[in-house]
Amino acid sequence: MLLPRTGVGVDVHAYAPEDNPQPLWLGGLFWEGERGLAGHSDGDCVAHAAADALFSACGIGDLGTHFGTDRPELAGASGTTLLAEAARIVRASGFEIGNVAVQFVANRPKFGPRREESQRVLSEAAAAPVSVTATTSDGLGFTGRGEGISAVATALVYPIKQQPASTEGE
Repeated sequence: MLLPRTGVGVDVHAYAPEDNPQPLWLGGLFWEGERGLAGHSDGDCVAHAAADALFSACGIGDLGTHFGTDRPELAGASGTTLLAEAARIVRASGFEIGNVAVQFVANRPKFGPRREESQRVLSEAAAAPVSVTATTSDGLGFTGRGEGISAVATALVYPIKQQPASTEGE
């Protein structure tokens, strides 16, 4: 019997310092006029959380395992590039993606008007359905103080073939 597997991914990025401004990439989209996030890649915590959830569901490491800061060629890489590569790694590991759901916490940007665009871009990157929701934290914590953005994702994957039985204890 092939059972689906779930995974959780979390990603957090602080806003880039004002003396070293960065563009804001969030949910696979560029947000003109918004303060960007600091990070090794583009800082897109929505795409990063989605990729991490996929790795978690498959039990094949995490974002740092596959795209860590020890990979200088990924400096500045787009979140959609990382998500697409994560999806490729997941499929190469014998899984198919059912869906990914991401919620990010931030005061800005106003996400609703661009939700469908973001979901389309991320779904294309993953070659699977990706849904995105947003919320604020009512002024509480680092997101409420406007220090950064956090995202939590869940992913559903399923094996495309029977996984070998464990031989532990034999």
